[in-house]
Amino acid sequence: MSTADIRNLAIIAHVDHGKTTLVDGLLAAAGAVERRAADTDRAMDSNDLERERGITITSKPTALEYGDARINLVDTPGHADFGGEVERVLNMVDAALLVVDAFEGPMPQTRFVTEKAVAAGLKILLVVNKIDRPGCDPHLAVDQTFDLLASLNASEEQLDFPVIFASARERYAMSDPEDPPQPMTAVLDFIHEHAPQPRCEPDKPFAMWVSTLDYDSFLGFVAIGRIQCGRLKVGDRVALVRPAAPSEGDAEAQVVEVFRARKLLGFQGLQRFEREEVESGDIVAVSGMSSLSVGDTMTTEEPEGRTLFPRLDVDPPTMAIRMRINDGPFAGREGKWVTSRKISERLDRELRSNVALQVNPTDTSDEFEVRGRGELHLSVLIETMRREGYELCVSRPRVILKEDEDGKKLEPFENLLINCESPYAGAIIEKLGRRGGEMTAMRDAGEGRTAMEFMIPTRSLIGYRSEMLTDTRGTGVMASTFAHYGPYQGARKSRARGVLIALETGESSAYSLNRLQDRGTLFIGGQVPVYGGMIIGEHCRDTDLVVNPTIGRKLTNVRTTGHEEKMVLTPATIFSLEESLAFISDDELLEVTPNSLRLRKRVLDHNMRKRIEKSAASA
Repeated sequence: MSTADIRNLAIIAHVDHGKTTLVDGLLAAAGAVERRAADTDRAMDSNDLERERGITITSKPTALEYGDARINLVDTPGHADFGGEVERVLNMVDAALLVVDAFEGPMPQTRFVTEKAVAAGLKILLVVNKIDRPGCDPHLAVDQTFDLLASLNASEEQLDFPVIFASARERYAMSDPEDPPQPMTAVLDFIHEHAPQPRCEPDKPFAMWVSTLDYDSFLGFVAIGRIQCGRLKVGDRVALVRPAAPSEGDAEAQVVEVFRARKLLGFQGLQRFEREEVESGDIVAVSGMSSLSVGDTMTTEEPEGRTLFPRLDVDPPTMAIRMRINDGPFAGREGKWVTSRKISERLDRELRSNVALQVNPTDTSDEFEVRGRGELHLSVLIETMRREGYELCVSRPRVILKEDEDGKKLEPFENLLINCESPYAGAIIEKLGRRGGEMTAMRDAGEGRTAMEFMIPTRSLIGYRSEMLTDTRGTGVMASTFAHYGPYQGARKSRARGVLIALETGESSAYSLNRLQDRGTLFIGGQVPVYGGMIIGEHCRDTDLVVNPTIGRKLTNVRTTGHEEKMVLTPATIFSLEESLAFISDDELLEVTPNSLRLRKRVLDHNMRKRIEKSAASA
């Protein structure tokens, strides 16, 4: 197949604008899957976490054979926390299929992913999705997209973008909202007509930039990327060249190994198939190397004919956590991997593919500082490790501070957009004002809803999503993107109340919990194993309280009315992983095991905690 018949595109969009549903429709329209097959819903979300959360976490390529053309599509995440996934795959494509909701228009994270595409010089193809939604204005969405591109300093060619209107859920599209609906093949025709042909040099020696990677128990490491130059056959010798790390400055790239290409894999729908030869312009997978990292260059073994690509740099992380071994009394009961060596090996493997992540050593060998793009980015890593059988303890997320030229502290700020029903707007404004947010815009969003924009410190948003959903009765939608570093806003309390701390190890009893529930909100029910230093609830006051939830009723043969009072326990408050990370304070940890999430004090012994508090107060 010649390069004239190949189209390479990345699909970019804000969260929940229908990007993955659109891919499902295109797969079905091209005959890659049967529409009535059981697994066609969110077909590209192969990860369990992606299906549970309804978001795309990792970038994944697929290919469609449509007529005489091959359309290579790369599905990318829409959340800014996974921006590293977007940045590393844009070098594989020549155009971006931008999906915008016809009702909401461009959102903050639309701006984030579109800015990366514009900076990479990609041609923009606009799909206005969800035109079947009541109250939508498709033409306004197009105008807003034009304004967005103009604000991003897009070129004249990028501003002259083609548009198609669609309903990915109902699987129809048309060139104008007034036209009769057409099948989803109209979108494939739209892509084939407007997407540019690959920019490649078939006559030069082979070269490929590794944009993403995979690991197979049989094949080993699998490099995925677009062939920029030349051709490659099974058995050809290839040099793997690794650029210098950011810490090494301008050091020269090093040849890691020279290997023979063992397998060449192409993409077709949801499957991979073996190929004997691949050529420039196509997106393929190559195996045979013994080590691999995102951003490596695969090129000819002849030094004089090598093409070397630059180091893949992404935006720096803005949030960090401390990750350490589980040293609690229940360590090793549920997990398979519990030592610091295993945790270190797992983080090293994550660094190979997760380019937006950073791992730094700390003062102790059993604790690591893990830096990422945001709360969601880090929580997905923790949840993935938990499901793989790891046990660990995690600290509260903290923002990464910087200093300006005068030595003054700077902290990251976010652009926050909240869309909610109008009666709840007052509560949102009040809560965000307390958290240091400043409103920058407010407008009517139609159908009794209000859209508000704020500039707010990143740390003030930790744990706010669940509070926002409570304040808006579940009707609110929020999205945020990193804006800039600004002046440090001073210390803030992570929470207004103290906690209830278990005194000793045992099993909680309903009798004891019934007496304690007047002291605050409980996080556990009856017959739950607890240990000294474990947090079992939130105190109704701003101080911590040590309690004993394991006391049982004394069994005697005396029966009185007072002894036979009926016990009614309020259902325990169960936190998710993100809610737990947001709840704990600096002297507390979240214990993560495959089956449990436990909140605890960093120092478990009550007397030791008191001594530390006294020494800190005197200092």
